[in-house]
Amino acid sequence: MIENVTNLIALLSPVLFAVVALASWFQAGFRPKQLISFSKRVTAASLLLVAVCGVLVWKNNLVETSFIGIADLGFSLRLDALSTVMLGMIALLGFIIIKFSVNYLDGEQRQGAFIGRLAATIASVQLLVLSGNLAILLVSWVLTSISLHRLLVFYSGRPIAQLAAKKKFILARIGDACLFIAVAVLYKHFGTGNIEIIFNTIEGGSFNSSVLEIAAVFLASAAMFKSAQFPTHGWLIEVMETPTPVSALLHAGLLNAGPFLLIRMAFVMDATAIAPILLIIIGGLTALFASVAYLTQTSVKTALAYSSIGHMGFSLMVCGFGVYAAALLHLVAHSFYKAHSFLSSGSVIDVVRSSKISKTASAFSPLKVVVGIALALGLYAAFALMLGMNFKEDLPLLIIGSVIVMGLSRLFTAAVSSQFNIQLLTQATLLAIIVTAAFFSLESATHYLIASQIPSVVVPELGKILAMSFVLITFASAIFIQLIAPSLAHKPAYQAWAIHFRNGFYANALFDRVLGALRVHSKEENHIVHDSDIKQVQTEQFELENLTKQVA
Repeated sequence: MIENVTNLIALLSPVLFAVVALASWFQAGFRPKQLISFSKRVTAASLLLVAVCGVLVWKNNLVETSFIGIADLGFSLRLDALSTVMLGMIALLGFIIIKFSVNYLDGEQRQGAFIGRLAATIASVQLLVLSGNLAILLVSWVLTSISLHRLLVFYSGRPIAQLAAKKKFILARIGDACLFIAVAVLYKHFGTGNIEIIFNTIEGGSFNSSVLEIAAVFLASAAMFKSAQFPTHGWLIEVMETPTPVSALLHAGLLNAGPFLLIRMAFVMDATAIAPILLIIIGGLTALFASVAYLTQTSVKTALAYSSIGHMGFSLMVCGFGVYAAALLHLVAHSFYKAHSFLSSGSVIDVVRSSKISKTASAFSPLKVVVGIALALGLYAAFALMLGMNFKEDLPLLIIGSVIVMGLSRLFTAAVSSQFNIQLLTQATLLAIIVTAAFFSLESATHYLIASQIPSVVVPELGKILAMSFVLITFASAIFIQLIAPSLAHKPAYQAWAIHFRNGFYANALFDRVLGALRVHSKEENHIVHDSDIKQVQTEQFELENLTKQVA
């Protein structure tokens, strides 16, 4: 009885959002008062339902609905700590974004239709995080892409947005195919679509490792396609012509479906060797690439898009490390940060205008940069020892923390460069201790919360250790280059690399060519593509002219 009541409560949230989407068919136009009022009440009710679910999960740990389907493939919901955290995050984001949309699109002739599409997307994502069977997991995964596509093409008169949405649609279908293959392999091997039974079987050691490797690689591929990893990231920086609430929901919610899939299927991923290494390499390099590209952008929303790409890469890399609690912590924190960033992006110009002109960054000597990085890592290692961290068993967690703490290297380098500025060195030391303590504390709290839904962190194998070491060295090298960058700013090679990063190493342009070769353009599309090519050439010529002048 308790199972049916609990999951009925959980199911009410996506159902209510689906009802809002259906109601929008009858009030699809200008200022739909009843729909707006109803949608606000639904978002508030969703938050209340999540609170009730949290209490029920705290008492029962895991609750599954009765199965509806054929041959163990069909509809069933799973309510546990992980799904409750994700459900709560989505409910809160939905509350904020829909409330923001009411004012943002006030006066829009199809405001009702927009709110309905938003609600349908939120319902799809909530259904995804509640999935307890491989079949409903796959169906809801596809529904999230389809509902997002309807938001991306909301303004049919914006050709660039339409083309970007088409690219996203194609990549999403490739990701769907990867997940379909993974689901088929898992179902064939275990003979059931019930996620809990699959997890218990893996924990018992009754599985074929080769078959699981295939499934894990396709799961990782699906996550990478979903989360815009390099070189499939181009569409994300081109969908900025959609309304701001869509960008907030996309970057704060839907991109996270990739890391969530890996956290949900953590027992499958943890039992394999190839897929985690793939995630570490692709995710780590994407995080590094996007972080550098972010610094070269002049458009606020494009910079935020590269920021999202980098954060998704970091989340997937952490999943590859096997530290799923840290991945969930990063996922939730990034969601709220990015939702706020997009919803407040319109006020950035006012903030810049009111701020004082900052002093140009000074260059640091290479030796002092090395000392600054060493101080940051040394203090971090000492504090980790004080907390009783085991450098062998907790190696993946320690490396993740190292990447985070290295961000404070600038403070330590500045303190060393200023003839050992004691005050600045003390501030940097205190900040490093606070960051380290916060990271370990929050990760431990998150791990405690979802411990029953993820495998324990184990000593990594040699291949994973090498991949993690490569990532750590690469990030350290990037920070080193960033700190000595002011002394390189006027060198032609440095400026040329900046242009390449600003254009995303032209991966999006190459994808456009491949996409164009696969189909015949209409006259309108040829005109659009031609104008786009001319604009790109003019932009590159302008950048090269500026580069030539600076060199001269």
